[in-house]
Amino acid sequence: MPSSSSSSSPSFFQRLFNRTDPREGLRPLYKAVIGEGRQPHWYVEGAVPDTLDGRFDMIVAILALALIRLEQQGAAQDSVWLTEVFVDDMDGQLRQEGVGDVVVGKHIGRMMSALGGRISAYRDALTGGGDLAEALRRNLYRGAPVGDEAVAHVEGALRARWTRMGCLTRDALLAGDLG
Repeated sequence: MPSSSSSSSPSFFQRLFNRTDPREGLRPLYKAVIGEGRQPHWYVEGAVPDTLDGRFDMIVAILALALIRLEQQGAAQDSVWLTEVFVDDMDGQLRQEGVGDVVVGKHIGRMMSALGGRISAYRDALTGGGDLAEALRRNLYRGAPVGDEAVAHVEGALRARWTRMGCLTRDALLAGDLG
């Protein structure tokens, strides 16, 4: 016979299915990263190739800054969730381009490898005294010849963004305030 007690706490199934996805709180930041990565100055003054790969590389550069800042703020879990939002978006983009299920995982794996390598390179350049211009030539421009003034434009804009992000609270960053 069912219990006649009326408990006000939600059942296991209610908690399981009504939970909000913690990644939702990272969407404003992710949208801001994407919006920043689409700004024309990267592709005009910065000479980033206006191709699928070039746009991916530019977005990854900005995403790396956000991920590193979140980690510095002690928000490692937010960094993980932001990465998951990125993976979900890239998965959807690949599928829209007609990439089949069998190959999507391989593409995502390569993208994650690229993101990890670039986070390391940009972290070293921004916090460890590494050479950001060289990291950009290697990662953003993929070794293609590019003028010093274009690299200087991107380096200056990324450093300005990095400095601005350092002044933001975690909440402001999560709200998508990239400066």
